Amino acid sequence: MNKKLSSIICFILIVGAFVPAISIAFAGKPDKGPIEKIVFIHYKKGYGKPEGTPGTGVEKGYYKLLGTGIEWKTLPVTYVIDPGNSGLETGFVVSAISASAGEWDSWTTSELFSDNYKVISDGSWDSDTPDGRNELVFGDYPKEDVIAVCIIWGYFSGPPKQRSIIEFDIMFDTDYTWGDAELNPTVMDLQNIATHELGHGVGLADLYDYSASEETMYGYSTCGETKKRTLHFGDIAGIQKLYR
Repeated sequence: MNKKLSSIICFILIVGAFVPAISIAFAGKPDKGPIEKIVFIHYKKGYGKPEGTPGTGVEKGYYKLLGTGIEWKTLPVTYVIDPGNSGLETGFVVSAISASAGEWDSWTTSELFSDNYKVISDGSWDSDTPDGRNELVFGDYPKEDVIAVCIIWGYFSGPPKQRSIIEFDIMFDTDYTWGDAELNPTVMDLQNIATHELGHGVGLADLYDYSASEETMYGYSTCGETKKRTLHFGDIAGIQKLYR
């Protein structure tokens, strides 16, 4: 492995902590540099952001980008859903997640997410290396107060035109009871959280200031919340900045 490439390490903000981003150099891709990852941990409301930790990405009013040029260069994005461990009917899980993807699609002339998603039973949340599938799965994240975790893989260094997202993986934490909060306000609303996490998957970062609390990309949620199901002004401006 080229020593110069292997030494590239960037620090990406996780809501509540810093972790080193992993860089993986692949043969045949020297022009784009190493594949890196950005990790977002979505905590429940009330889990405070430590003082002195900067935001991630480029601030533009009420939205943040992952970074200049960090977007999908080829659309639409395909994805797979593994409803195992969710405690929910497969049809409900698929309906909620596809509705979340459709909400982002409805605000651009580009088709962001493909309608040809697949339901699988062998999903994996890829925290070490990407596997070529954009996956939404349910699992037990080994940390308290975590609602969901999204990892975005791609080329994040070098000239902006060479940067791109190549994969995302989303895990919904099974510490929570998932469902439809419009029917049962005690559950964590799947469509609400999926819309937020898919926003990361197409290039938007979290917002932490309370003035942005109506935005889908606001970084905190709680059981019973449903307002993230539909995009707010900043979310719309952000996604239209990335895709027309």
